[in-house]
Amino acid sequence: MKRIATAIVGVVLGALPALAQQVNVTEFTLENGMKFLLYPRTEQPNIIAAGWVAKVGSVNERPGITGISHFFEHMMFKGTNTIGTKDPARDREFRAEQNVLRQRILDLTMKDQYRRFRAGEIDDPWDPANDTDEMAKLRGELKASMERQRAESIVKTEFDEVYTKLGASGMNAFTSEDVTFYFINVPSNKFELWAWMESDRLTDSVFREFFSERDVVHEERRLRTESTPTGIFDEQFEAMFWQSSPYNWPVIGWTSDLNSYTMEQAQDYYDTYYQPSNLTGVVVGDFKIEEVKPIIERYFGRLSPGTKPVPPVATLEMPQQAEQRMIAECDCQPQVEVRYKAVPWNHADEAALEVLAGILNGRSGRLYKNLIEGAQIASSAFAGVDSRKYGGAFSFAAETKGDAKPEMLEEAWYKEVERLQNEPVSERELQKVKNQEAANAFRRLQNNFFLLVQMGLFEAAGDWRYINEHPRAIQAVTAEDVKRVANTYFARKNRSVAIYNRLQGLEPEDPELLALGAEVGPQMKDMVKRQLEQLKQISDPARLQQIVGQMESQKGQVPPQMAKAFDYMLKKVKDRITELEKGGN
Repeated sequence: MKRIATAIVGVVLGALPALAQQVNVTEFTLENGMKFLLYPRTEQPNIIAAGWVAKVGSVNERPGITGISHFFEHMMFKGTNTIGTKDPARDREFRAEQNVLRQRILDLTMKDQYRRFRAGEIDDPWDPANDTDEMAKLRGELKASMERQRAESIVKTEFDEVYTKLGASGMNAFTSEDVTFYFINVPSNKFELWAWMESDRLTDSVFREFFSERDVVHEERRLRTESTPTGIFDEQFEAMFWQSSPYNWPVIGWTSDLNSYTMEQAQDYYDTYYQPSNLTGVVVGDFKIEEVKPIIERYFGRLSPGTKPVPPVATLEMPQQAEQRMIAECDCQPQVEVRYKAVPWNHADEAALEVLAGILNGRSGRLYKNLIEGAQIASSAFAGVDSRKYGGAFSFAAETKGDAKPEMLEEAWYKEVERLQNEPVSERELQKVKNQEAANAFRRLQNNFFLLVQMGLFEAAGDWRYINEHPRAIQAVTAEDVKRVANTYFARKNRSVAIYNRLQGLEPEDPELLALGAEVGPQMKDMVKRQLEQLKQISDPARLQQIVGQMESQKGQVPPQMAKAFDYMLKKVKDRITELEKGGN
């Protein structure tokens, strides 16, 4: 009876890719070059997930302006001459005044402060503590101008408030190495509001608070990278791993670049990468195509076509010739990452590498069975594919358990690699992974928002149809394919290794967090840990209660693979509130 039930489950799951392939998108392109993907569905009545993606990320930057793509993500929420100001003319005067002052500060920094830095007279040319009297005076004038602007002309958060007062929710954006994505959920009867708001900021963004927003980004960098246990080392490892590719620098940018790019450089970057031909709008939800298409044409058709072509990304990653190794000490559980150069998005070997990762992952996967349950040297272990537009990687990452050392995890990984390279995976393992991937592909189509994100990301990378085609590629992977990619990519000279040892004298990590890592993987666990470190800096119970409310309202939209991490974070925020109410710090 059990075999029959298993067979039935296998047949049902095997049919899921066919169900997942029913994403039938209507696509059209405006005369100005902006493309739209429309996918009507009624599973979530009266709601539309709408957004647009710019095919630009940190990979399109260069030294001197790293982080500018992410900076634009901030700028695009500051409003236009219509939204975000009570006096557009006065606001324009403030921006011009601040641009002059900032340029004078920049000129002095590059001329005098960099000279003093190279001579060893100061340790940081950007630190205000090292200002000359002239620079201190200019910085004071700039600060005063920004304060007057906030008082006299800025309407704070108006862009968000216009949306939320009319029933929209979840307005946000993100920047990656390859794309910048803006999105929101709007009631179906407010679609025209979305079209007007988004086309307005694409035609009339004014980069308000351009200079003060740098401080916000610096703080974000401090929280995300500099204040996290492994953040600065992860950044260094990334820069070591990518030798020639522009994936070499972080999405948030290098600190000196965040300080130095000008309004003119920003405007040129915007004109190049935010032109209509480099943008794609995505609309998913409860709507009729014949009703929304004229609205899209009326509003987004106002965008002027670009005047120059988008530059191609020409520099590819050089083949690695020797193993690279980094050893660090941090306030973290001892851990290891072994990373290999792999393949870009939609490469012929991508599906086989993903199946290989599936064979290793999960409670029934080889890593859990052999490193966590068997040898009991790992508290968590995970393998994953990172396929980007112009290059990719395959990583193994694990954290120690008990007295185990990271080097023991590394050696255990090489045994797994040797087995993959020499022995074909069993048909049972292979089918298990294919069934899981089929189920995941089906689940990813159940929510408007996650459909929107997938469609936008895939279109920006090359073609939205990947959402239909990739599940078929997974199902076509054979045991020989898995063995072949293991031999092709898991070579010693093609790997980079990061060893993280725990600083002497520090307490071990929270056992509950370590247990979570075993469920969701080290990367997800580290993300949770970073978020919790940020929350620890909030000492206002009312603010934390607001965060709890926001999290609980979003709980239904959390993907299944993130549910345990989300629940853990929600519990910890509530624990923090209780601690503060009892008089804790």
